[in-house]
Parts: sequence; structure tokens; C-alpha cells
Amino acid sequence: MDFLTLENVSKSYGEKILFENLNLQISKGQKIALVAKNGSGKTTLLRVIAGTEAPEGENSSILLRKGIRVGYLPQEPEFYETHTILEAVFDSDNEMIQAIKAYEEAMLWPDKGDLLQKAMATMDDLKAWDFEAKIREILQKLNITRFDQRVKTLSGGQRKRLALAKLIIDEPEFLILDEPTNHLDLDMIEWLEGYLQQPGITLFMVTHDRYFLERVCNQIIELDNKQLYRYQGNYSEYLEKRALRLENEALEYEKDKKLFGKELEWIRRMPQARTTKAKSRVDAFQDIKEKVANKRVDQEIQIEIKGQRLGKKILELHNISKSYGDLKILEGFSYKFQKQERVGIVGPNGVGKSTFLKLLTQEERVDSGKVVAGENTVFGIYSQEGLQLREDQRVIEVVRDIAEYIPLAKGQKLTAPQALERFLFPRAQQQVYVSQLSGGERRRLFLLTVLMRNPNFLILDEPTNDLDIVTLNILEEFLLEYPGCILIVSHDRYFIDKIATHLFIFEGNGKIRDFNGDYTEYREWQKEQEKEKRKQEKAEQAKVAAATKATSDDKPGLTYEQRKELAKLEKEISRLEEEKAKLSEQFNDADITPERITSLSKELAALNEKIEDREMKWMSLADQA
Repeated sequence: MDFLTLENVSKSYGEKILFENLNLQISKGQKIALVAKNGSGKTTLLRVIAGTEAPEGENSSILLRKGIRVGYLPQEPEFYETHTILEAVFDSDNEMIQAIKAYEEAMLWPDKGDLLQKAMATMDDLKAWDFEAKIREILQKLNITRFDQRVKTLSGGQRKRLALAKLIIDEPEFLILDEPTNHLDLDMIEWLEGYLQQPGITLFMVTHDRYFLERVCNQIIELDNKQLYRYQGNYSEYLEKRALRLENEALEYEKDKKLFGKELEWIRRMPQARTTKAKSRVDAFQDIKEKVANKRVDQEIQIEIKGQRLGKKILELHNISKSYGDLKILEGFSYKFQKQERVGIVGPNGVGKSTFLKLLTQEERVDSGKVVAGENTVFGIYSQEGLQLREDQRVIEVVRDIAEYIPLAKGQKLTAPQALERFLFPRAQQQVYVSQLSGGERRRLFLLTVLMRNPNFLILDEPTNDLDIVTLNILEEFLLEYPGCILIVSHDRYFIDKIATHLFIFEGNGKIRDFNGDYTEYREWQKEQEKEKRKQEKAEQAKVAAATKATSDDKPGLTYEQRKELAKLEKEISRLEEEKAKLSEQFNDADITPERITSLSKELAALNEKIEDREMKWMSLADQA
């Protein structure tokens, strides 16, 4: 069953053509990722498919199957600024979601018991309790807890998580996601990965998370040179098949080139009088000439920076501590960095990872302890906030403000324009204003400005955001050969696995664990620890159950779990009886209307039915006892 069909879809901005005459079909159950270099039009194509931008082309059409529920997650989600988180999450026409919204609102006003009773009755009627539990799990996993907080107070990352939560709660059949892992911590990403792997979900997304591509997707589509290329399989299979395609294209180009040379020689020798056969050959020559002239030229970022030598003392942390009120970031942490260390920093959002980096560079002061940097240590800081620049400044001016040239190995130098060219800023684009750069271009420029200072200790805070996969691979190769120290905060598991040799695990409450291994090894270790913990908890529960059974004389026929159920039923029946009494008392109101009597009668009947159900269960357990 086809969910989406694109035919002859094109899009351009001014003279820049992003793609033309694209054809694409997405069927039920397919999980497709779109990959391309920055600036190729990935986000634009997603907007066209989602209907937020119009396609171009006289014969273009976008057909979406009627009746399917579509969910779209843009890179920059929009909400009503005055809405609370609760209002934003439950902004839906779904009857069950509206019932849960009423219940959650009633829970915020415990003094208005009538609202709560009414909301609970509606939840019972719609059998919405299981769905409510699922929503709570989704919000908890995405760390959304303050329902009364206004949207206008949220950060960009919080907005992205809020939009993702709303999308999942609406349970669309067809998901269109633009960089869904941005602003999520590692636990959130792994939970989302598991959610998207469900067979009932059809998916079309843009992401640079290569583990996502590996584990979630069953097809990858590449937007390259304005055209789409489709590959069956996950990321590993895509890399193999793409390499084969480029190899075949190169062989075909060489054949065309030889044929072009041969035909060019014939054209030069050909007499002026042309037969029909000769004219046909001339036309074929023009086709070959165009193919050779339009040969693809793959531009890749080139990183060649000479790092300064490190001294014996690099960076030492002596018993440092830092807190903000009750929030402990660090408590008594000590460490001495060695040459060529590559450390990954892992922990949930809000635990203090970025603050830790600022303490190392003494951008922020520690509460106690001492941070000592070596005399030769030069930090290169790639911050999560990105490059803070004047929007009216030209790209070349940004680089020249730092240096006119960059020192390379063996005494060579690179001028500012040459350095920009190696970071995919051709001479014409070097005259462009900063305000005209895309997110990925700003990130590339930021990376260049960091490396131009010739650092020997790189501190990278979320360096993979907005970078395409090609640039990420080149950055990784550079970092693997980099002679200095590297400290990385990243939610990109593939990136950390490839670069880091050990991890600082932020466990909360000021505790940091130094784990000797990469992120995948840490997760395996963590799962073993959780498994062992559950095993111990079960053993403790078994001991308690055995002891309770041995000493219990009043209910010898019941198991431990059954006795818990019996006690729970007794409390619930007592609560329901209290509700019934309050409800019955309302019939005594002298001003009661016939409509109200009808409504109360329905509520009372539902309550009696619930009480009877609980009493039957209680009697069944009591008989066993």
C-alpha cells in the first residue's frame, strides 16, 4: 500500500536548483532515511512532502493516501507561545487525548474534587487509562515534567523534545522527521530508536545519527547532484552499494572520455558536406560532450592543521567541586590529563556536562579545589551555542579577524582564502554575509575558526549537530590523527565510539565515573549491572515472600501477590463507597434539575457497577483464603 507518491517534483531558490523532476514512492512499513550533503535540499524536500512548502514544475504532483494520519517534526518546531506544556502536548482533536488532558488539568487542582471525579469517569468510559500510562511514559522518557510551564520559557532543545512527545502521543501512521535526535540525550535516543523500530510505523527522516541509520532504517535514499538514488538495506549496506555506484560512474566516465576524444578527432576531420548518417553522429557527439562536461566533482572538506606541542603538564584537576544551589555538578573530582587522551563525556541533559567544560577552561570558577593548565596548553573550544558573530560581517572577514594565515606541517602556510576553500567556501561565497549562511555552513565556519588558533587541546561540545555524514567522516579521520588531547560531549554514539578511548560518565549528584572503554562497551556493562540488580531484587522479594508465607496464619491459602491484591481491593472499595455517598447526597439538593438527575443517575450506575466488580474480585480472593 503506497502512503506517498511524488512525481516530477522540483525546487529551486533563485538560480540555485536543489532538485528537479524527483520521483519517489513510500509504502506502508518502510523506514527510509534521506542522506545528502549540507545545502543539497534535504530539509526542503521534507517540507514539500509534509505540505509546508509548495513543489515546482508544471507536471509535479504529491499524492498522499486518504485517511492516514501524518506526523511531521520540523527542525524548528512552532507552538503557541502562551500555551502551557500541557496545552501544547494535548493540542489534538483525538477524543481520548482530550479526556486525558482534562484528567491531567484536574490533577493540577486537587481542591476541585468534582472536576477530578468527572474526568475520571470520562477516562473510565473511554477506557483511556492504559493510554494515559503510555503518555506518561513518553513524557518521562523525554524529560517533560512541568506541565504548567509556558512554551515561551522553553529552550530550543526543550521545544524539540516537546514537539517529539506531541508527535508520538498523536500516534500517526506515517512519520516525517527532520533530525529527531538533535537535543536528545543518549538514553532518550536509545528509547526513540526502540520506538521507531516498531513494525506498524512508516518512516521518512533526515538524520546524521549513523547508528539510527544502521538499526532503524530498511532503505536509504541519497539526494545527490539534484537526483535521488535508492538503496535497499541499512547504513552499512548503503556505504557498500554507494561505493559500487560511484565506481561504476567513474568507469563509465572514462569510457565516455575515450569516446569523446575519438569522436572529437572525427569531427575535426569530417568534411563540411554532411550526410544524414554523419549528422546523427554529430548529435551523438554533442550528447557525449555534455556528459563529459557535466562530470560530478565531489568536494570534501580538507582539514590540515598543525597542532602546537604539549608540555609535560597538560591539565590537572585537584579535588574540584561545583554546585548551583541544590544541584551538584561536581564533588571532589580529581584527574590529570595525559598526552593524546581522547575522552568522551556521557550523561543525561541538565547534569552539568557543558558546565564541566567551562570549569576546565576557567570560563566559570570552581567552588573549591584547583584547575591547573600547563604553560603550553592552548584550548580550542567548539561550544554548543555555536559561533557568535555579527550578521553583517562577511565570511572572509570572520577568518581574517583571527589570522591572515594558518601554519601547516613542514613550515608551510595556508592563507585565509585558501583555508576557507578547504572548508568548502569558494571565493565567491567568502564574500557572503554571515546572515546568509545555513546551519551547516555556520558550523563549518565555526570549526575552521577554532582550528585556526592552532590548539593542542580540543574541547568539542556537540560538534556533530548540523554536519552532514561526509563532513562527519572527514572530521573523525582528522581527530584520529590529531596529536593533542580531545574532550568530547556528544549525543552521537557512533562519533564517540570512533573517537573516545575512555569516558567520563556523569551519574548525577556530583559523581563522575571514569569508564575504560567506548560508549557501546559502557552500555553493555550498564545492562549487565542492571541485570544483576534485578536479579538481587528478585532474590530479596523471594526471601520476603517466603518469610511472609511462613508467618502468615490469617490467609494461608493466598500467595504474597494475592494478599497485596486483596489489600489493594479493600482500599479501593472503601474509596469507591465514599464517592458513592457523596454522589447520592447530591440527589437531596432542592434545586436539582431533571438533566442533573439524569447525569447523576448515570454516574451512580457506573459507580455501582465498578463497586460490584471490585467486590466480586475481593470475594473470590477471600474464598481462597
